[in-house]
Amino acid sequence: MKIDTVVIRGVNDDELISLFEYGRSVDGEVRFIEYMDVGGASRWSTARVFSAGEILHRLRRYYGVITPLDEPGSSAPARRFALQDGTTFGIVASTTEPFCHACDRSRLTADGIWYLCLYATHGVDLRAPLRRGAGVDMLKAILTSAWRGRADRGAEDRLALLDRRAFVPVQDLLRRDPHLEMHTRGG
Repeated sequence: MKIDTVVIRGVNDDELISLFEYGRSVDGEVRFIEYMDVGGASRWSTARVFSAGEILHRLRRYYGVITPLDEPGSSAPARRFALQDGTTFGIVASTTEPFCHACDRSRLTADGIWYLCLYATHGVDLRAPLRRGAGVDMLKAILTSAWRGRADRGAEDRLALLDRRAFVPVQDLLRRDPHLEMHTRGG
């Protein structure tokens, strides 16, 4: 079992040890996720990001030696670590250390829009072809073409910005297209 938590400075960054210990008590592996600037409703700001480095520092102060796990070929977005007793955990550092080059994740909304990146502003409509009677081969062609043609590097692009604000202005785009908010994509 994995227990995912988004770590936000001033909200829950003081609960890392408690959550880690809870995970251990229920035989779950905790995944600490950096607060991402996807969507707009969350009032994201760089000041609220508790980085992977800070997470590791906090855990090392309490637990001591933490060893990175070498997992070649892993497609998981989390880098995994182990304590001296073998307890493992993960950190998803998509805000401060994007992994776009190796990303194999996408999201399908409940109404059939397929987003190839959490930061994508447009998705691929799969519902319309299905309603028109598209068969397996047609859907496979749509999926293959979209995936091979993708050039999404949303987190890397966001990291390069000098004036980094929330990804989607709530007053404008988000009101017109709720799909631009991360939680509507299953993120």
